[in-house]
Amino acid sequence: MKIPPDSTLLMIGDSITDCGRARPVAEGVSWDLGDGYVGLVHALICAADPARNIRIRNAGISGNTVRDLAARWETDVLEAKPDWLSIMIGINDVWRQFDGQPHFEPPISLDEYASTLDRLIRLTRPRIEGLVLMTPYFIESSRSDPMRAAMDRYGQAARQLAERHEGIFVDTQAAFDQVLAAVPPLALAPDRVHPNLAGHMIIARAFLKAVDYHW
Repeated sequence: MKIPPDSTLLMIGDSITDCGRARPVAEGVSWDLGDGYVGLVHALICAADPARNIRIRNAGISGNTVRDLAARWETDVLEAKPDWLSIMIGINDVWRQFDGQPHFEPPISLDEYASTLDRLIRLTRPRIEGLVLMTPYFIESSRSDPMRAAMDRYGQAARQLAERHEGIFVDTQAAFDQVLAAVPPLALAPDRVHPNLAGHMIIARAFLKAVDYHW
């Protein structure tokens, strides 16, 4: 496994990461980490390799965009001083361009998304041992769907940033696409965004595969 024993792993993002995690700090106990992929990653590591002693923290906040991450980066990431950092952000950045709801802020363009995330990573990369970048996703198999097409572009930006900053890349969209070859989107998420337990397990497996974890 690429994450060494006794490391602290901070996982930050939006509602997909949050999933009802404890406040103000969610660390190390599966029910404190929420009922999503973060808790599943913790549970799988603890069940298969408890001696590795990976301390996981969940810093997801529902509704967050990359702008929101930037606003809390100093306190929630830099001051936390993790050994490893995992970022999954971008779903709300895209979704709000398609949800038909009034928003008080202008939409987050692809350029703003990429440049903001790049700036945050540049601030952080020298201070951490390892970086994981996870794509945003839309649980829809048709690549011609407008929101799916936009999400793919934001996911490509995440891929480029992972390469630029020597991070581990997790293509969560590709992981969902494999399963969508056999089941319809609503079998994984009623709104094609917020996954059920099976959907969160898809994300958790994609993360663990990317960091070379075997069980």
